[in-house]
Amino acid sequence: MSEIETSAALTPRYDANGLIAAVAQDADTGQVLMLAWMNAEALAATLATKRATYWSRSRAALWVKGETSGHTQEVIEARIDCDQDAVLLRVRQTGPACHTGAQSCFYRRIEAGELVKT
Repeated sequence: MSEIETSAALTPRYDANGLIAAVAQDADTGQVLMLAWMNAEALAATLATKRATYWSRSRAALWVKGETSGHTQEVIEARIDCDQDAVLLRVRQTGPACHTGAQSCFYRRIEAGELVKT
C-alpha cells in the first residue's frame, strides 16, 4: 500500500483537467443520486459550507446544487476513496437530484441495449 492509501492527510488526486469525480448519495436511503465533478475550489467550498458545490464543465464555473432550483444537497458526510481520486458525498437531498425531475440521475437501466425507466 502507498502512503496516500494509509495516511490521514487529505491529498485529492485531480485529473489532468484539475477535476475529481464526486458521487452524491442519499444519506438516509443509500440511493445514488448523481455524479458530478469538483475542482479544488468546489471541494473546499463543500467541506466549509456543508452545501454540495460542483464544477460545471459546460459553463466552466462553480455551481452550488439547488442555488437556482431549490433542490439543495446538505452534506452530512464527505468521504474519499482509497487512492483519493473520487469523492463520495452523503447528502440530504431537497427535491429531485436530477435536472429532469427524477429523484436520481440514475433513473434508467440498460436492458438488451435499450434504456428502461425504473
